[in-house]
Amino acid sequence: QVQLVESGGGLVQAGGSLNLSCAASGRTFSSYFTGWFRQAPGKEREFVSAISWNAGLTYAADSVKGRFTISRDNAKKTVYLQMNRLKPEDTAVYFCAADTRGVLNRFAPYSDVNRPGTYESWGQGTQVTVSS
Repeated sequence: QVQLVESGGGLVQAGGSLNLSCAASGRTFSSYFTGWFRQAPGKEREFVSAISWNAGLTYAADSVKGRFTISRDNAKKTVYLQMNRLKPEDTAVYFCAADTRGVLNRFAPYSDVNRPGTYESWGQGTQVTVSS
């Protein structure tokens, strides 16, 4: 089992930046696709970005392309989400998730990568608030 802990959230003005971290426990973290999702009040959880186990593949929602960058350091068992040019509509709780069942691989369709149900292990989330 993998335990995930997010950090790095906070309050920032529009146009600012934050760098979220997702620290994992467990020996096989480097084997898993890992994703970031977010959930705003009253809305469904939505996909933000994902990265393959070796960082060879990255995915991003259209709403964050060109602004957010996902990366990982398997030696540190950490996945990062660098968020630039933040907008008020980015305000949400951000969750890290890992595909610990091994559903995803390089041939996986985007519809599987961006689906919350694909990911078995989840962190508790970190709040990101962007003021206008």
